[in-house]
Amino acid sequence: MLGIIAGLAFGLLDILLMLPMSFPDKRAALAGAFINRFSIGVVIGAVQLNWPGWAVGLLIGVLLSLADAIITKAYAPILGLGAVGGALIGFLVQRIGH
Repeated sequence: MLGIIAGLAFGLLDILLMLPMSFPDKRAALAGAFINRFSIGVVIGAVQLNWPGWAVGLLIGVLLSLADAIITKAYAPILGLGAVGGALIGFLVQRIGH
């Protein structure tokens, strides 16, 4: 449940960060970004590895962000936010959720 809540928050944060930007299809860009960030939270909440929570989150955040980064060629902002957000969610899920 914590992964779902964290994913919703991460998705909403990403939408807020993207609102000032312009895209050919803004609705699709915002929806895709939300789904990606929400998925990061859900997957981190569902995965159980014997690693530190931040490391699990970092790996999942980068892996799930990689396709969007390749498609848009905006590697640094997409992978960076995925890594930081994933690590934070992983840390929180390990500390609070288990």
